[in-house]
Amino acid sequence: MAGKATGTTEAVPGDHELRRLLAGLTAVRDGDFGTRLPDDSTGLMGDIATVFNGMVDQLSVFTSEVTRVAREVGTEGTLGGQAQVPGVSGTWADLTDSVNAMAGNLTTQVRDIAQVATAVAKGDLSQKIDVPARGEILQLKETVNTMVDQLSAFADEVTRVAREVGTEGRLGGQAQVPGVAGVWRDLTDSVNFMAGNLTAQVRNVAQVTTAVAQGDLSQKITVDARGEILELK
Repeated sequence: MAGKATGTTEAVPGDHELRRLLAGLTAVRDGDFGTRLPDDSTGLMGDIATVFNGMVDQLSVFTSEVTRVAREVGTEGTLGGQAQVPGVSGTWADLTDSVNAMAGNLTTQVRDIAQVATAVAKGDLSQKIDVPARGEILQLKETVNTMVDQLSAFADEVTRVAREVGTEGRLGGQAQVPGVAGVWRDLTDSVNFMAGNLTAQVRNVAQVTTAVAQGDLSQKITVDARGEILELK
């Protein structure tokens, strides 16, 4: 209220007004944004009260919005929130933009990771995380993408061996999945062991059958076998 004072002189704030101003500034310094200066003063003190109260209002809105976004994103897991602080400028606008950029980036990154993880759970190994990332989020991105690559290679190789042996009758195939470890390594080894055993058994049976067809009754099936293959042997 810059126009309250009249005449060419303005009243100098007295000791009482200055003490109230000091108390208000101290409260703001201590993080208490509930303090306001009386807005019924005239002259210089009225102007100070208007500016002070406006500043406290903006700080209050700023802190409330930043707290809300931090709570939604960091505690509640609610993504997509943005701080809305009308009228801020300068450093306060920069801080608001920084908070919103952080929340926006995190939202995009987490949603992209979740989309790929959901696709993998549904058996879709065609998707990868492509959102820009840095630091630990980048490490997570690279880990998930590597996992998708390995799962895709594993699925392709197992499907190929199963098709060659079970459908096309082409024996001798082995799944090649570079870099796999743990359970995936065990599964690959199991598939290869199965294919290798089946190859050895069928070829041995075929060899003896061919010999019999040619009148050679000296050969027998010697390959290790179990179950129905053992009965056939």
